Amino acid sequence: MLQKEPYLRTIDWIDGAIELVDQTLLPHRLEQRRVTELSELITDIQRLAVRGAPALGVAGAMGVALIAASVAAAGGDAELDRDEVVRQARLLREARPTAVNLSWGVDRALTRLAEGPAAILDEALAIRDEDIAACISMGLRGADLTRELTGKDPVRVMTICNTGGLATVERGTALGVIQTLLEQGSLAEALPLETRPLLQGARLTAWELQRMGAPFRLLIDSAGPFLLSRGIADAVFIGADRIAANGDSANKIGSFSLALAAKHAGVPFIVVAPESTIDMQTASGADIEIEDRGVDEVAGFGGTRTAPEGIDAVNPAFDVTPHELITAIVTERRVIRPGSGETLATVPLAALRS
Repeated sequence: MLQKEPYLRTIDWIDGAIELVDQTLLPHRLEQRRVTELSELITDIQRLAVRGAPALGVAGAMGVALIAASVAAAGGDAELDRDEVVRQARLLREARPTAVNLSWGVDRALTRLAEGPAAILDEALAIRDEDIAACISMGLRGADLTRELTGKDPVRVMTICNTGGLATVERGTALGVIQTLLEQGSLAEALPLETRPLLQGARLTAWELQRMGAPFRLLIDSAGPFLLSRGIADAVFIGADRIAANGDSANKIGSFSLALAAKHAGVPFIVVAPESTIDMQTASGADIEIEDRGVDEVAGFGGTRTAPEGIDAVNPAFDVTPHELITAIVTERRVIRPGSGETLATVPLAALRS
């Protein structure tokens, strides 16, 4: 096992500005950006310098705090121009369409608009702290559930994309469960997929697993379903960018393929995401807007063109896993088992675990 590195906070509010890890530079360089302008934050969200549903929720709330402070400063002694704050917040809210947490964070921060910039910042910091507590609770619930469903200890776990501390404030969702299993002595091996086309699994998840000292092997995306059929993993964990009212879950492209393979192999398929990712206003996965990120990400990587010039591409950033293929959804407050007929509307909330 590798030596564990100190924990890292992905996004925070420091001395009047947002500080965030620029994830586009990892694993080669660890650099924190100081963001003082809305336009910078929107660009950072769109270019995936900050990403991951919970981290986007925090970014959305802190972005509103940034807007309110800027509008207040521009107005001098005049009363805060609330309409201008809302106008700019709408631009932030629309920066990425699929992840519900971004709009959730913006909207929640705006509930304090009438109280002024300080109250908005207080709400953003509360969201940050709640995210940290939620990740601890999800880790504990998920670790217990994994041992229950698999009947094994230690366990081998497959995952896709990045759902660790880089996708939240600290620890993570699905990768946070893996970290908890490691800390409890219950992790035999993690099996992250590379996650085409931007390689979040290879660049970010492998980096985080290495920092936490976890045993792991990296897999190419197309090998995941086949290797599940050969018994390489005891469970599959994914995160979620939006969970519809019926339990359908949108996550990084490639998740649906793993769900189908897990069903074939008889392996538990577990979604780990905070309650803020659940969107009861979206009836099913068919109603979730799927972001297409265009040809450039597919036609090359790292500034090198790998496909012929002039081609077109279909590049969905996410797919939707139907609830029938999901063994369980783990949040900080409950475990819902859609595969056994449980629904988000009927399973009650419980206390956080710590």
